[in-house]
Amino acid sequence: MANLKAIRNRIKSVQATRKITSAMRLVAAAKVRRAQMRVQASRPFTAAVMKMLQEAVGESAPVDLAEIPLLVTRPVKKVGIVVISSDRGLCGSYNPTVFREVLQRIAQLNKEGKEVCLTLIGLKAVSFFKSIKVEKVKTYTLLPAIPSVQEAKLIANEAAELFISGKVDAVEIIGTKFISMLASKVTNQKFLPVAVPPKIEGSILKPERLFEPSIMAVMEKELIPKYIENTVYQALLEAAAAELAARMQAMTNASNNARDLISSLSLVYNKARQASITQELLEIVGGAEALRG
Repeated sequence: MANLKAIRNRIKSVQATRKITSAMRLVAAAKVRRAQMRVQASRPFTAAVMKMLQEAVGESAPVDLAEIPLLVTRPVKKVGIVVISSDRGLCGSYNPTVFREVLQRIAQLNKEGKEVCLTLIGLKAVSFFKSIKVEKVKTYTLLPAIPSVQEAKLIANEAAELFISGKVDAVEIIGTKFISMLASKVTNQKFLPVAVPPKIEGSILKPERLFEPSIMAVMEKELIPKYIENTVYQALLEAAAAELAARMQAMTNASNNARDLISSLSLVYNKARQASITQELLEIVGGAEALRG
């Protein structure tokens, strides 16, 4: 009976766990759809900002471009890496995959003789890299579940200040790109200096597009700041959507595993119960036979 009671308690425990994982799966599924819509809505704006910056750079002289700090390329001695992780767990391999990519990148840069410093976003990144001997310049934790432009602007400005001050010679963003509900991939994006794609042949600045007071002033004060802010914002949106998708998938797998475990435990329980009943019947029959004899 003690064994039967233990199995029965185990079944109840797994059933309770399954209720929790099923609820978390439904919540993540509802949130990930909205996150997907935000990602898809923001991508055209990012592309439009890049196109306008590309056209403006194409119309500017190299000498003038050299005066904009965020466009200046210099020999790389130290690299800053912005690591985007989550504040919460229960999202499968979402965080470990990002951390593995970061460790590989650090090892590669160290092999090239370059120093590395980290800007960590998310409690999981802070916890993971706490014991790893690498410089941490800034941490951002407990950010809103829905990324906002304000947080993106703060992170972008901090990274730009590191680059402009010369503390780092390049900045990279390692995060997760959302592909679909079932797929995502870790990306390493070159963030600073701003890398503008080469101008397309035959592409010219449209005559009706005017820059006041000048192209250089608009680039330095508006276009480039908007571009770096939107780059970080887009990365945060992509990571948030990928995290929710990973959590939904992880909770789906957990619910399915709990269901299978309940079935397995129920079978074991029924067999043990049947064996117990059979044993009791044999004892009764044996006792009756003893009294009769």
